[in-house]
Amino acid sequence: MTDETLKRYRESIDNIDAALVFLLAERFKITQDVGRYKAEAKLPPADPGREEQQIARLRSLAQSAHLDPDFSEKFLRFIIDEVIRHHERVREAG
Repeated sequence: MTDETLKRYRESIDNIDAALVFLLAERFKITQDVGRYKAEAKLPPADPGREEQQIARLRSLAQSAHLDPDFSEKFLRFIIDEVIRHHERVREAG
């Protein structure tokens, strides 16, 4: 493998990482709206049933994509936990 080859691989990885950041930003914009709605509607910040459904769905997608389902679950759990923290802050501020 030449340095030029490695450079092209790294550029591709950098592009994918940038896309992930922008996708996460869009996701969090929507979940902030959800948090405000939940606070106004007096709904709890967390929805364990929905979380279980999402984790099962993402594990299945990960398996189809040949990605470790345990990794995908940990990644989604991290995101869910952060969203719940945001929802709790919105509820407390309201």
